[in-house]
Amino acid sequence: MHAVTYELIKECSRSGARLGKLHTPHGTFDTPMFMPVGTQATVKTLAPEELYAMGSQIILSNTYHLFLRPGHELVKKAGGLHNFMRYNRGMLTDSGGFQVFSLGAMRKIKEEGVTFRSHIDGSKKFLSPEIATEVQEALGADIAMAFDECIPYPADFDYAKQSTLRTTRWAKRCLDTHTSEDQSMFGIVQGGMYPELRKMSADQLTEMDFAGYGIGGLSVGEPKPLMYDILNQTTEHMPKNKARYLMGVGTPDCIVEAVNLGVDMFDCVFPTRVARNGTAMVPEGRLVVRNAAYAEDFRPIDERCGCYTCRNFSRAYIRHLFKAEELFALRLLTIHNLHFLLDFTKQIRSAIASDNFPELRERFLENYRG
Repeated sequence: MHAVTYELIKECSRSGARLGKLHTPHGTFDTPMFMPVGTQATVKTLAPEELYAMGSQIILSNTYHLFLRPGHELVKKAGGLHNFMRYNRGMLTDSGGFQVFSLGAMRKIKEEGVTFRSHIDGSKKFLSPEIATEVQEALGADIAMAFDECIPYPADFDYAKQSTLRTTRWAKRCLDTHTSEDQSMFGIVQGGMYPELRKMSADQLTEMDFAGYGIGGLSVGEPKPLMYDILNQTTEHMPKNKARYLMGVGTPDCIVEAVNLGVDMFDCVFPTRVARNGTAMVPEGRLVVRNAAYAEDFRPIDERCGCYTCRNFSRAYIRHLFKAEELFALRLLTIHNLHFLLDFTKQIRSAIASDNFPELRERFLENYRG
């Protein structure tokens, strides 16, 4: 029995959208869902109670960063990530694969694993499927991700095939290493932009019976129409009784399109990153509150929004905070942006439940300008 299981509640009759529940050791959570990213064991500027208040269910932390600092041994001594950061709902840790492969010339890939230089102090480090699995067991999140190789875009077929086969071999090594009964592991489907490799990867990983499946190697620079096409040709080969997690995707247009293609889970640093740059997410796209146009605009960021920020503060005030370099500005926009995406996925769940998802999707995309 897996510690984490997926329950399919309902499928939309006019799309691939799915309504489900993810059962974990720290509670049962509704899908489709967006997972806020807490890279360094914190969702930047926010306390756990603030995340609960906006409807956060599962958050993500980063194995690569926590492996380097403060170290997984320290987190284990603290009682695991849940206790260390005092977040008592669901938690997922990625394997560190994407971060390692993003280092470019600072890393070297071999069958045994990846040697790389720390971005913090330049020291030499090594991650393998076995080490990534052991680190994630020490961190103690509900869901651990298998260590994979993220294929860049563009990539030729031969490289993509060899990389995808390596991800399969590494996935088997992760499962062979994983021992925790209180944590489940998800495999990651790769294959680049080649449908036949996506099918091969999905078929091989499904045979291993992971608790769920991530979809990696998308939103890495390819055009969105290509991403949706490959995603569509990936989900059709994934089991219906397991959660499907599109990794690193978190803009509302991508979420609604991916839900339409049968995806259940999302994460992305986008809402917190753009908040720190003075950008608010709204149903029509983005509102750059730092702009001079809002200097005397006393309306909230979005009059339709019920978040703490929009209930209490104006665009003019938030713009002033940014201009004065006050940290409160970062908190206010982070609260708003995460609330926006968490509420958006809640609306999606409601629309699937009431058989109105295609209408919600069409209406949203008509007005969204990215």
